[in-house]
Amino acid sequence: MHENRYAGPVILSLGLRPFFLVAGLSAAVLVPVWLYLFTHGGNIGVTDPLRWHIHEMFFGYLAAVVTGFVLTAIPNWTGRPPLAGLPLLGLVLLWAAGRAAMMLSINYGLAAAIDSLFLLAVAATVSREIISGKNWRNFPVAIVISLLAISNIAFHMEMLAVINGDL
Repeated sequence: MHENRYAGPVILSLGLRPFFLVAGLSAAVLVPVWLYLFTHGGNIGVTDPLRWHIHEMFFGYLAAVVTGFVLTAIPNWTGRPPLAGLPLLGLVLLWAAGRAAMMLSINYGLAAAIDSLFLLAVAATVSREIISGKNWRNFPVAIVISLLAISNIAFHMEMLAVINGDL
């Protein structure tokens, strides 16, 4: 079992704490914003409210919840200490930067690049922890998060007309 020697703010001691908090806060704030814009017209950032809402539900809210859960479960899976402190804060800030970029950016390419970094960083972090802990039976979790990151990038590529989303 891991020994947690982290002595900083409790909010940054386990992944679930900041990520469940930001997921809840984003839902409480952004859903009313989306409803207003959807019913009264207007865009969010460089896209329409419906596409923005679809993106943020999967790659904003859901990604935060999954990240919080996985970062909290990994120490139990691997016996390694939890990601805490500044590295955890870095992931939270990367998540927030993606949300801000998607909501405020006037350049979709830049917003897409910033937003894509979060899930790539989570996939790399989860992979590193599982490999370091030699916990091969949970490696499919890293693969699923990597697929979520790839899906986010594909969403952005379609929005940028790099790929055609028609099947």
